[in-house]
Amino acid sequence: MNIFSNKVAIVTGGASGIGRALCEQICQQSGISIVADINDQAAAQTAAAIKQRGGKAEAVRVDVSCPAELDKVVNDAAARHGRLDFMFNNAAICVMGELRDATYADWPRIIEVNLLGVIYGTMAAYAIMLRQQSGHIINIASMTGLIPSPVLTHYGTTKSGVVGFSTSLRPQAASLGVKVSVACPTLVRTNIPDRTTYLPLHKEEYLARLPWRWMLEPDQAARLILRGVARNAPIIVCPFHGRLLWWCYRFCPALLAPLSRWSVKEFRKLRLEK
Repeated sequence: MNIFSNKVAIVTGGASGIGRALCEQICQQSGISIVADINDQAAAQTAAAIKQRGGKAEAVRVDVSCPAELDKVVNDAAARHGRLDFMFNNAAICVMGELRDATYADWPRIIEVNLLGVIYGTMAAYAIMLRQQSGHIINIASMTGLIPSPVLTHYGTTKSGVVGFSTSLRPQAASLGVKVSVACPTLVRTNIPDRTTYLPLHKEEYLARLPWRWMLEPDQAARLILRGVARNAPIIVCPFHGRLLWWCYRFCPALLAPLSRWSVKEFRKLRLEK
């Protein structure tokens, strides 16, 4: 069943990576994608590319850390189209490194974008969807929100918050006609390294060591996420090896402790002493 045909979807962080792939695939299924991104030029390029292929897309600028901007994007979209069917809270940034190398200043922006941006986007869409008594909110978290990732403490903290927020809201919303899901993909080959704050380390060597060949492409991640949305899955973990890792952690957290210790040891080979 094509649940996106003629439906209106807002995707934050929609100009690149998973967000762009979501916009493209929603439009391939005859939906209407609103490409919302802080980079308005990239959002316009994404929307234009979709329209060239016969899809329906609109570009808007939004800073998800600003609730007033999110309210305007959501309310304007609902006013133009008469409804809002899907809200994908996808925008994110990253901080890489050990907590001992961090400062207080490293925390506010990542919390504002990754966690508060999801909360603000959800609240804005939720108000519309409650009036409609229909709609689906999908918050994009990460595998780091489900299992420890020792050198991504900032990122994992915000993504854990997204998981907790989404799973807590889901039963509230269900009785009022609104669906809520949270997506937790594993590593995806996106441009998030360009939006990452690197605490002292050899950045290029670190990036070279990432398991690129095991990463999902954005279109693969988007396809799996949309499949989970169609099933109204509460937590969408993808791909299969991600689910396997999550099951292992839930069954016995100690099983992953050696992996965590190894990742810290390897990371410290790249750390720059202050």
